[in-house]
Amino acid sequence: MSEKYQNSIRNFCIIAHIDHGKSTLADRLLEATGTVQKREMQDQLLDDLDLERQRGITIKARAVCLSFQRDGKRFELNLIDTPGHVDFHYEVSRSLACCEGALLLADAFQGVEAQTVANAYAAIEADLKIVPVINKIDLKHQRADEVAFEMNQSIGIDVDEIIRVSAKTGQNIDRLLETIVDRVPPPSGDPNAPLQAMVFDSHYDEYRGAVTYVRIMNGRIKKGQKLRFLRTGRVYELIELGQFRPKQTPCDELQAGQVGYLICNIKSLDQIHIGDTVTHATGATGEALTGYKPPKRMVYCGLYPSDGQDFVELRDALTKLSINDPSFEFTPESSEALGFGFRCGFLGLLHMEIVQQRLEGEANIDLVQTAPNVTYEVLTRNGEILEIHRPQEVPDAGEIEEFRQPIVRVNIIVPEEYIGAVMKLCNERRGIQKNTEYLSATRMMLTYELPLAEVIYDMHDKLKGISRGYATLDYELIGYQPADLVRVDMLVNGNKVDALSIICNRADADRRGRAVVKKLKEEISRHMFEIAVQAAIGNRVIARETVKALRKNVTAKCYGGDISRKRKLWEKQKEGKKRMKSIGSVDIPQKAFMAVLSTGNDE
Repeated sequence: MSEKYQNSIRNFCIIAHIDHGKSTLADRLLEATGTVQKREMQDQLLDDLDLERQRGITIKARAVCLSFQRDGKRFELNLIDTPGHVDFHYEVSRSLACCEGALLLADAFQGVEAQTVANAYAAIEADLKIVPVINKIDLKHQRADEVAFEMNQSIGIDVDEIIRVSAKTGQNIDRLLETIVDRVPPPSGDPNAPLQAMVFDSHYDEYRGAVTYVRIMNGRIKKGQKLRFLRTGRVYELIELGQFRPKQTPCDELQAGQVGYLICNIKSLDQIHIGDTVTHATGATGEALTGYKPPKRMVYCGLYPSDGQDFVELRDALTKLSINDPSFEFTPESSEALGFGFRCGFLGLLHMEIVQQRLEGEANIDLVQTAPNVTYEVLTRNGEILEIHRPQEVPDAGEIEEFRQPIVRVNIIVPEEYIGAVMKLCNERRGIQKNTEYLSATRMMLTYELPLAEVIYDMHDKLKGISRGYATLDYELIGYQPADLVRVDMLVNGNKVDALSIICNRADADRRGRAVVKKLKEEISRHMFEIAVQAAIGNRVIARETVKALRKNVTAKCYGGDISRKRKLWEKQKEGKKRMKSIGSVDIPQKAFMAVLSTGNDE
């Protein structure tokens, strides 16, 4: 019975570049299979975070179970909807490990984009059966035939295998469902073997505790059994298990190949580890599965409560978020300028922005964020290798044998007419061209090796600007290489402001330093005393601006008379300003910290 049932299961995910219609296609599949009634239907049903709805993007992967009937036989289709942005590639990799097939989606107008290629190769590496789909064929300007040729050129997909659909109108959705049943293989795995369930996500329910998302690899699981989480070794009683249809729907049993959730009275999410294996607490127990590669954080920045009293609330909110999102990490730190806060690691700049907005929206905490920077490596003279997450950790120049920066391989897909401007941009960012490939008569894929710091700050915005929005990029870390880097410190009123320090290439240091002090001069409001804003490398000042003091006209009431009386008042004013400068503190607004980022690569 169970073997037969297992043959009717299909596990698949939807992978594509951002904005190619993954969530809309998921909506149509839910509708076509009758999983959601018409009256309950809403756009992007699976994007249940407020932020996902506001931005129109998928941030968290979501699982849902669909029922599909053909020739009197019922099939169980488990769909995992994944994010498309390069920052959330870690979410995609977790989803791929739970599937046997993937719908590779391409836009009928925009065609193959950088993330389409990256996700396709990730799916091929995971040994998934790829079902190629061209979406948005209802568009007036659609060019589905050219896009099919691009998919063939870039990923080697057979043009005859491509299904053309419109997720907006529902055209060809039934044919797509039949193709999934025909082409995606049923899950392997033995329902009678010892239990092995892979934890691929979790969320926290205020009333029920931690809800664990699992894919059953081998064996079966029943309500009331005692389960062991192998990473922590802890044993829990299973109170409820079920599937997402798309709401949590309890059931009595899950077996090999199925995807569902477990509720085990776990009071805190930190007892659940993504990639962990769940097995029975007694009898025949399963071996630990390989799990996932730990995510590599690429961008670090400081998060501080704007009101120092909120430190505990911020720590609790970060703890909650980091457990739900294992690709984010944080450690406590303190800054002379900002007090107590946390150093946080992110996968990329969008990931950082999303976390900050979730903290401010969900935890209602007002944050001050320092300028982001990437992770560097320093080889010291005594042979030690240091990981540098923030500029303050850079040792003195005399102790550094070699300064290394992270290098990424960047794939840029661009229409032919913008190729010159894109190559100029990459060369300005110290890029090394590795490959050029024609996807079609009008579109090319350029491959460059670039320093990650140059890519992360504003490369995406500049690329969109010079290509009128048509170019797309995707990047992956390939390692660290030596470079001529320096730490540029910012001094305000003679005091080093650690949160404003930056690491940059020596050749750019003067320009970056001048740009930052100029911006700081605009952002720091005038005080009762003169403020010197300086940029320095070590003890050498490379740029300076002065914020003029607010001056009261102390001689306004002196009409004519002896000049010595006026001089006496001016001297008295000067002495007061001098004394104020030595004891006064400068208020640096949040906008000033972001100014360091916005002048990152400005000419």
